[in-house]
Amino acid sequence: MTTPVCTSASNAAAPARQTLTYPSFASYMRDRQPVLLRTARSLTANPSDAEDLLQTALTKTYVAWDRIEDHRALDGYVRRALVNTRTSQWRKRKVDEYVCDELPEPEELPAGDPAEAQALHDAMWRAIMKLPARQRAMVVLRYYEDLSEAQTAQVLGVSIGTVKSAVSRALGKLREDPELEPVR
Repeated sequence: MTTPVCTSASNAAAPARQTLTYPSFASYMRDRQPVLLRTARSLTANPSDAEDLLQTALTKTYVAWDRIEDHRALDGYVRRALVNTRTSQWRKRKVDEYVCDELPEPEELPAGDPAEAQALHDAMWRAIMKLPARQRAMVVLRYYEDLSEAQTAQVLGVSIGTVKSAVSRALGKLREDPELEPVR
């Protein structure tokens, strides 16, 4: 057995080797979060991602808190959870961006003639006004007010099936309207 060269240094290091047991997860998190965050930051390039990674690892630790018998091993457990979570994220990542020299510009749609747009709008309303009142109400609620079939049925006090069949018949009539022929 060898004796330490500096006894005061070895005695000072002895309390540092003792690890604390934590009575609750909250106390553990409060004491160890800064150290664990540094570990998470070493695994990711983005500080926000590191915080998310630590939060995920701490969530896994919280779920397993009652199963962890030796609280002296908590840091190792959390570090392993950090590494495993980061590895899973890396494996699951999906590359949606591709490097290119020039940014593709969206093709501009030719601007329509405002007079034609207004003429189409007027023709559509004239065709809708030819529908029976009940079908007209259902078409307006479904397509102009953007209500679902269930919401339209509730507003009008009818069944969903009634809304479906009436809207189907109304759209059929609109498709056959001769005034809307140029649009098709």
